[in-house]
Amino acid sequence: MSHRPVHANNLPKPVGPYSPGMGFERLIFVSGQAAMDAATGKLAGDDIERQTEQCLENVRAILEAAGSSLQHVLRCGVFLVDMREFQRMNAVYARMFGDHRPARTTVQVAGLPGDGLVVEIDAVAYIPSSD
Repeated sequence: MSHRPVHANNLPKPVGPYSPGMGFERLIFVSGQAAMDAATGKLAGDDIERQTEQCLENVRAILEAAGSSLQHVLRCGVFLVDMREFQRMNAVYARMFGDHRPARTTVQVAGLPGDGLVVEIDAVAYIPSSD
């Protein structure tokens, strides 16, 4: 049994000494993803809807690089700077996941690592079997 880092070329570089994702057997652990747009290197807007969508697009890119997808997410953690944004974040989250409903924890945090960030999302997913 071994673990392996997961990287995706279409993601911003991590801001610290960590991997965007780690795989272990068929599990994928995705580090908290901020709303940084890899194409521009900038924050993807200042509103909760756009940032939530970009966070989940970044999660998706890591999962796809590992051979998985949002439809194989088992659990997410959502970190909000302001819990009053919950309903607006939740609407985007529901749209991005469709009928799939992973387990989730949502908490309010005092701050996130980056000016203007209002949400961060991490995930645990699995790689579907090929048989």
